[in-house]
Amino acid sequence: MAVDSSSLASARRLIAAARHIVALTGAGISTDSGIPDFRGPQGLWTKNPAAEKASNIHHWMTDPALRRRAWHARLDALDRPAPRPNVGHRALVDLERAGRLDLVVTQNVDGLHAEAGTDRERLVEIHGTSRAAACLDCGDRLPIGAVLDRVRAGEDDPTCRICGGILKSATISFGQSLVEADLERAATAARAADLLLAVGSTLSVYPIAGMVPIASATGARIVIVNGEATEFDDLADAVVRGPISEILPALVR
Repeated sequence: MAVDSSSLASARRLIAAARHIVALTGAGISTDSGIPDFRGPQGLWTKNPAAEKASNIHHWMTDPALRRRAWHARLDALDRPAPRPNVGHRALVDLERAGRLDLVVTQNVDGLHAEAGTDRERLVEIHGTSRAAACLDCGDRLPIGAVLDRVRAGEDDPTCRICGGILKSATISFGQSLVEADLERAATAARAADLLLAVGSTLSVYPIAGMVPIASATGARIVIVNGEATEFDDLADAVVRGPISEILPALVR
């Protein structure tokens, strides 16, 4: 897909003029790291509906066979090269280190923003992280690798060693509530921003997609970078369509 040069230039001017930028990122920023999106033509859930079922807290809590399959699938994934941050992630780090990016709010659970160098104090992983596990009963957290070591050793459905509760990756599944403090932090940053940069998200998942109209209502400029149309293209001051790993570095250069 060819990138429209006038849209790119317009977005660059807006970003160059901004001093308090908030970024909202979705699955599209990580596809060039080898992580498929969820609902696109080659998306994880499009090709494997059972994977979407495993992302529902009701099914996770009530179906031990599903948990066993999910843990073993996660273990099998370790045999493949681990995804690494791409130039899109690093472009946001450059913007932060220039002192103009106040916060990154990501819908992704892959941990790649932190691995790329985003300051954890400036990062909200609104849907949690796949790099940790949590007990659904007592809330104890531990590295995901510690749980996968137990699966490798023969525990098909490992339970919490503190209380015996069900373990799950520390991600927010369908049917679970988002962390209220994270939602408030995201909304506060959107209200204080002079530019909101939405990257790789269709902006269709609420409540976090509401950051865009919140920022717009308080006077922020809106720049959207995505491979396809989003819910808020009509609200944006600039929309740039195309490969994110090509566009983002050009925007912050």
